[in-house]
Formats: sequence, C-alpha cells, structure tokens
Amino acid sequence: MYGYQITREVEKITSGELVVTEGALYPTLHKLEAKGLLSVEMKRVNNRIRKYYFITEKGKKETVNLLKEMKSFMDNMEILLNPKLA
Repeated sequence: MYGYQITREVEKITSGELVVTEGALYPTLHKLEAKGLLSVEMKRVNNRIRKYYFITEKGKKETVNLLKEMKSFMDNMEILLNPKLA
C-alpha cells in the first residue's frame, strides 16, 4: 500500500477508533524501511510517483516477535488487574 492508503485502511479496520496522521505515518515508515522491515517500490500512477510499502521477511519475523511480547504483556496486566481470588 502507499501511505495515504495505509491511513485510510487503519481507520476502516478500526471503525475510526484509530486515526493515523500522515505526519506520524511517514517518519515511522522511513524508520521501518531503514531497519529493513519494509521495502519500497516506486510506481507512476496518473503521472504521479507513489511509494508502495511492502513488509519484508525480516519485518514478518519482527511482527511475530512483537505480537508475542505484546500478548505476554497483556497477560501479565490482566493478572495484575484481575487477580484470581483463592
């Protein structure tokens, strides 16, 4: 997807609960690209150049690791906030 398309898709998926501004998105995309987590392909569309972003294999692996970390964090938070009574 290209940047604007990503912002619209996030809003759609989250029913408008999460709004990603282009000012926040592009620096993040550039950092992910620099880390090798995204690759970029330039395409001419309607006489304009668009940057399309693709997740790399390294990016997929990092995503899996981060999701595991987040799940562990959420599990621990649930234990802390809802301790089971003995």
